[in-house]
Amino acid sequence: MYVLYWRRRRVWIFLAAVLAAVFIGMMAWRWVQGEDAPVFKVQPIYQGDVNKKAVALAFNVDWGEEFLPDILQTLSRNQARATFFVTGQWAVKFPDLVRQMAREGHEIGNHGYSHQHVDNLSREENREDIRKAEGVLADLTGRRPALYAPPYGESKPHVVAAAADLGYKFIMWTVNTGDYLPGTAAEDIIKIVVSHSQNGAIVLLHPTRPTAEALGEIINQLRKRGYELATVSEIL
Repeated sequence: MYVLYWRRRRVWIFLAAVLAAVFIGMMAWRWVQGEDAPVFKVQPIYQGDVNKKAVALAFNVDWGEEFLPDILQTLSRNQARATFFVTGQWAVKFPDLVRQMAREGHEIGNHGYSHQHVDNLSREENREDIRKAEGVLADLTGRRPALYAPPYGESKPHVVAAAADLGYKFIMWTVNTGDYLPGTAAEDIIKIVVSHSQNGAIVLLHPTRPTAEALGEIINQLRKRGYELATVSEIL
């Protein structure tokens, strides 16, 4: 009886091991095919290469079109490039500005389509929102975005995984300027950027009046300190 018990137990252990191997194999295959990347395999990116003396200015864009011409002019005048994370719904309204960004050598990233609170969406709903924005941006620029920055900086594991499912790098920031907060002045933004500048920093900005006013001096001060102004992809 004792021998029979152990034989049965070994059979069950063997069957459990086989089933576990099959399950893991199926999940790995889905991941290779771009489906349902395991959550634990992907992480948000907060900073680029710390060995490279470069800083990336990253603008999240879902409004502020009235300040973007000045921002683009300042970047052009200073021969500096930035990364613009643009929502699909904004790009549909202002396609010429998106085309100008791309034409002038700036990097275009995906900021989702509708600027929702993505933590509250399912994994599949996040994928659909990213795909929808991707279609608009690719049509306007001729290039599929490689980077995704989430609205509101929301980054629950299933949101990060949804972007990874579609092959995106999930971009957060090193320095938050707070340029979207009421009462923030150009001098405040300059001070925050300069005091927190470091190798590989990703500086979060928005198209606001104080940012437009501060941008020229930000570029000047960073270059005085030996920093190269690069796109997010270039500093990763």
